[in-house]
Amino acid sequence: METEVSAICRFESSEMVSCLLASTPLLTESWRLCDLASASSFVAELVGSTGYAAFFAAQLEESCAHLEPLPRGLFFPLHHQTDQDEAEEPLMVHSGFLRLFLSIYSTPTFQNQMLSIMQKSKCVVITGYSTGATLASLCALWLLSYLQSISSTLSVLCITFGSPLLANRSLSRAILRQRWAGNFCHVVSKHDIVPRLLFAPQLHSFRSLAADLPNQTKAEILHIVLASLDQHSETSCCFWPFGNYLFCSEDGGICIENVTCVIKMMHLLLSTSSPTSCIQDHLNYGYYIGKLSFQFLSKRSFQPAGVLPDSSYDAGVALALQSSGIACQEPVARPAEDCLKLARPMGRTPNLNCANLAIKLSEITPYRAEIEWYKASCDLSDDQMGYYDSFKQRGASKRDYKVNMNRHKLAQFWDCVIRMLENNQLPHDFQMRAKWVNAAQFYKLLVEPLDIAEYYRTGMHRTKGHYIGNGREKRYRIFDRWWKTRGVQEEEQNRRSKYASLTQDTCFWASVEEAREWLDRVRSENDPTNLALLWESIERFERYGRELVERKEVSKDVVARNSSYCVWVKDYNELKSQVARFCPRFPSLMNGEVVP
Repeated sequence: METEVSAICRFESSEMVSCLLASTPLLTESWRLCDLASASSFVAELVGSTGYAAFFAAQLEESCAHLEPLPRGLFFPLHHQTDQDEAEEPLMVHSGFLRLFLSIYSTPTFQNQMLSIMQKSKCVVITGYSTGATLASLCALWLLSYLQSISSTLSVLCITFGSPLLANRSLSRAILRQRWAGNFCHVVSKHDIVPRLLFAPQLHSFRSLAADLPNQTKAEILHIVLASLDQHSETSCCFWPFGNYLFCSEDGGICIENVTCVIKMMHLLLSTSSPTSCIQDHLNYGYYIGKLSFQFLSKRSFQPAGVLPDSSYDAGVALALQSSGIACQEPVARPAEDCLKLARPMGRTPNLNCANLAIKLSEITPYRAEIEWYKASCDLSDDQMGYYDSFKQRGASKRDYKVNMNRHKLAQFWDCVIRMLENNQLPHDFQMRAKWVNAAQFYKLLVEPLDIAEYYRTGMHRTKGHYIGNGREKRYRIFDRWWKTRGVQEEEQNRRSKYASLTQDTCFWASVEEAREWLDRVRSENDPTNLALLWESIERFERYGRELVERKEVSKDVVARNSSYCVWVKDYNELKSQVARFCPRFPSLMNGEVVP
């Protein structure tokens, strides 16, 4: 039943988006503004309560056909999601398009016109044609970033026509995480080669695409692009689509938002093109916009022979194929049908995945509870070693074995969550939901000390280096980011009256282990410069640890009599006393200075 409902909804969603755009002035007004912008690079106009900003095609320098980093200042929210994830590639955009946009952005005309329509409008539609469409996308990304910084509720919609690809996969994923994909609708005609051109690395120039090219040259370009689309993979392509794609033909339009299906449909539709039409079609968007409105008003049939579909699912498939301009008897009909079956909207399945994860989270709660019980028993133990040291020096008891297994099971669950989030299988605001942010933070506070204990217990620090820089798992860095980006509650700023249930700095014990090594090195170090640097690091950690204890941001296992931290503090005070007693010639050593 779930599969049938999902199948029906995916086509209803695509058809509704197409009909919405075709039945409102959005497409026609956007295209009209693109025509006006042909006289200049940028034009803005107020239509009722909707502000329109349009960019027209511009010439690019041949030397600017590569990717370069997206500026941080203008697009900070997009960078914010990837800053602490080393595995994520940097956000990159086409160098030529970026430079064109920045040159327009810096002009007083652009600034004044954008400010005017922002003040007078309830909604801003940013549009562009051909290379100007990429400028519209960059403008929309800038405006969305700016509006987020000032907490504005102004609506933004970007509608492009025949837009080349703009950015890499990292930026596409960042837009999804920000939930901005729905703000972009890229109108692509059935045979237009320009939106497909940058899939082929050897064809990054737009100057050579002229209608009067020799037919042999057109055929070669078409062959190269089709071959690149057919062999497309995540690793082979620098450029990546984002947002919704409205594929239009003489028979209507079909809207797809799944990126994989967008690429597949680009290939299938272009494969029905001829060398002449693939370039000429880039000039026919005005014609297609008019046909979309007409098709919305006309009667639609599901089968050319008048055969009724067997189910609403089959009706959705037939309607989608008809709207994309693919006849049932064409060779690409079956692959296109399979592609559309996969083109489910990004929303329903992620929410179902999130619901299933919530069930699994409740199922792993007993594992977490057993670790909590283990910590409580360690804190109350007569040996006064505490949670961290008890696990680090554990024996072969059944209890210790079970706690270690629970640690691995919890790690598997949270690693699965991270993988699903990275693959866009969860809602785009998943990491902002309090339920998951709090659950991840509690897991990190409870379990990371055990991971640190295991790291040093097994001697991994001797082969890989200390934990913080070399052994910390990716999930903990991600959870740090989730926690830092949440809204801080007022009660969290109040001073604690008793020790925390869990140490708030989950890397505290790793810092203790490093500090223990520093003390050992001080005793054997003869170089005054190195000695001063070591002592400076030791005193910095001593101040940090003392402040944590004074603010009661540590669990009581940290201040247990025989914990690693208390033993370290004792050793530190003894060494400090010995330095003061036996090294009177070096009083400034205590301040980290070197005295010859």
